[in-house]
Amino acid sequence: MAEYFSDDMIVCRCEEVTVAEIKEAIRQGAKDVVGVKRRVRAGMGLCQGRTCEKMVQQILAQELGAKPWEVGTSSARPPIRPISFGDLANGVVE
Repeated sequence: MAEYFSDDMIVCRCEEVTVAEIKEAIRQGAKDVVGVKRRVRAGMGLCQGRTCEKMVQQILAQELGAKPWEVGTSSARPPIRPISFGDLANGVVE
């Protein structure tokens, strides 16, 4: 199978995860997007995988000989605005 991505290419910009790190996660047992996310944090940054998940799926599919939809997706969690404990205690929540 042809290599589509160079190992030093950054896949997840938020967490600065490279193709090589994703491939290592797969060698360590990751079989789906969530497995990669747990091992190397790809998709855990501010964008919550909106910019990198498809590429992670492609790398997984390429490495495992699977179809991209067979390696699953991650559960999206929308970014939230930080709030101080003081504001939370005082009921100041917008």
